[in-house]
Amino acid sequence: MKTHVVLAAEGEHNPILPEPAEIIVGFVAFALLLFVLHRYAVPRFEKLYKERSDRIEGGIARAEEAQAEAQRTLEQYKAQLAEARAEAARIRDDARAEGQQILDEMRSQAQAESDRIISQGQAQLAAQKAQVVAELRADLGRQAVDLASKVVGESLENEERTQRTVDRFLDELESTSAPSTSTSS
Repeated sequence: MKTHVVLAAEGEHNPILPEPAEIIVGFVAFALLLFVLHRYAVPRFEKLYKERSDRIEGGIARAEEAQAEAQRTLEQYKAQLAEARAEAARIRDDARAEGQQILDEMRSQAQAESDRIISQGQAQLAAQKAQVVAELRADLGRQAVDLASKVVGESLENEERTQRTVDRFLDELESTSAPSTSTSS
């Protein structure tokens, strides 16, 4: 049986081991496949890889740029908010000052009106006093003339003479009452 195994080994080909021509054809086909892949497919893959890397890096750069823009916008917003608060405070202060100014003006106007009313009242009072004094003087003069005519027995019906007598009497009366008034003050 040994002879049979030897014959099989010499005449028949082992299916596990490839033939040398197959190895050469397989090697040439593999080399051709590597050449084609290296020549056409690898550059396309490299190009796609580069585009994808650029897109990713560009996306990162755009994201960083958007982040920086958002930060700038936030800073601007904060600055505008601070400016708006300062403006509001200034407006409040201006309103307070204007309100105080209006209040002061109203007080000043009220004081001026009060002074005017007081001076007008004093003027009216002085005019009324002068009128009352004139009426009292005339009344007192008539009564004095009547009394003097009764005492003296002389007629003082002459108007000019009556007026002179009344004026003289009142002047004497004022001169006697003036020193006592000034000393008591």
